[in-house]
Amino acid sequence: MVEKDLIAMPETHPIRIADFGCSTGHNSCAAMQIITEAIRRRFEIEGLISQLPDFYVYFNDKVTNDFNTLFNSLPRERLYGAAGVPGSFHGRLLPKAVLNFAYSSCSLNWISEVPKAVLDNTSPAWNRGKIHYEGARREVREEYANQYSKDIESFLDSRAEELVQGGLMALLVPAVPASWDPNSAYTSTSELYLFGSCFMDMAKTGRFSEAKVDSFNIPVYFPIPQEFKAIIERNDKYTIERMEVLDNPGKHNLTGPKDRAAYFRATSEGMLIDHFGSEIIEELFDRYTKKLEASPLFSDPDCDKSIIMFVLLQRKPESYCSAS
Repeated sequence: MVEKDLIAMPETHPIRIADFGCSTGHNSCAAMQIITEAIRRRFEIEGLISQLPDFYVYFNDKVTNDFNTLFNSLPRERLYGAAGVPGSFHGRLLPKAVLNFAYSSCSLNWISEVPKAVLDNTSPAWNRGKIHYEGARREVREEYANQYSKDIESFLDSRAEELVQGGLMALLVPAVPASWDPNSAYTSTSELYLFGSCFMDMAKTGRFSEAKVDSFNIPVYFPIPQEFKAIIERNDKYTIERMEVLDNPGKHNLTGPKDRAAYFRATSEGMLIDHFGSEIIEELFDRYTKKLEASPLFSDPDCDKSIIMFVLLQRKPESYCSAS
């Protein structure tokens, strides 16, 4: 998708690339291979293959990420040297002006923390009996939206420091459309609402207290495209080279309720164990699977209206940023 845009990338030696939110590497390794091969082809087409620079790729994720699995999955035949960079991508991770290309895929929906107000029983935004903003009062959604905006602003500021002037950043951002019919369609937030109902069902049977549910929320937010674009424009450190809304390309990979539940379990089990303990996990996901199976809506991947935004940004020159 970004191959033709790499022509605009400034030529420096070596070329440094970073993947922010790499996880254990399955998708990240493929993406880094595509990016480095595209740059190599650019040099080949221009008759400059003898001048092909060295490539370095920095793989970033939180400190608890399994970097050993990631490095074991790297292809033997690759164009780049690799290094792990543990830490939160909501802040600075690399020296100033070292990156030519930054990349992040399906990670920017994670916010840095659950908004404090939604866990505070004295706040108008207290999210009693729910684990997410979907289906909650307006104040809860606003707290999540404000936290997301602050986090994306911090992400953009940090990457602006790390990118060379003219450097590119490609983002694949999970999102939702501005509107959809909940009677005939669902999105990622709809699934979180359904998942949250399983917690209250279990609390009513005495598996844990309702207060335990009230003290837990999942730190993810799904913007609408206009919302994300507005954050970038306020930041004013980048030009938007491309911004496209993609139909969720992975929705047909989850062929049924059991696959959907297993996928969500893989991404959330750690935080659930930390808060509720491991002994409730099997029952929780068994309940969730049964609720998915009972719904004709969630059993049909064509009803999934979740979207992915592809955003390609170019770092503005410092003088332009200051002037504007």
